[in-house]
Amino acid sequence: MAKTLIATATASSSSSLSFTSGIDSTYDVYEFHFVNIHPQTSGQYFQFQVNAAGQSGFNETMTTSFFRARHNESGSTASLDYEGGFDQAQGTAYQTIGLWGGANADENLAGVLTLYAPSSTTYVKHFQTTIIHNQSSNYAFNNFIAGYINTTSAIDEISFKYSSGNIDAGTIKMFGVS
Repeated sequence: MAKTLIATATASSSSSLSFTSGIDSTYDVYEFHFVNIHPQTSGQYFQFQVNAAGQSGFNETMTTSFFRARHNESGSTASLDYEGGFDQAQGTAYQTIGLWGGANADENLAGVLTLYAPSSTTYVKHFQTTIIHNQSSNYAFNNFIAGYINTTSAIDEISFKYSSGNIDAGTIKMFGVS
């Protein structure tokens, strides 16, 4: 499996980071790598949404599932939890992939979102993401989110943002996978 870097977006008090070109039929799989992402304001959710070709508004219909492993710094709490409150059942909201982001430099997020066959005009678009992050109340989280974007139109844009406030810092790299 070879990965080709297509684009890099770096946040500096950015309301969102979006890739509005480069997602096309060149690759059947695209990966978005998150490096040291954190919000300006603690307690925010890191999220994404997409646009079908020719559309705007980042509001495509998704069905998703969310579970996580967590452990706090003191070692007193650890769990593996299904988080149904962060699922979407044919929803059009931004999908949460990171919980309660912390604004301190040691409270950042890293991980990968994989988008499959975004240029297909026959099938819905599947995705999966694995995120690791330290959050604002001193927990380490490993989040697993998967689902599908319920459109047979090609997807050609993706946007990442926090539920409120700006992305203070961090980088997202978009790769084509062959």
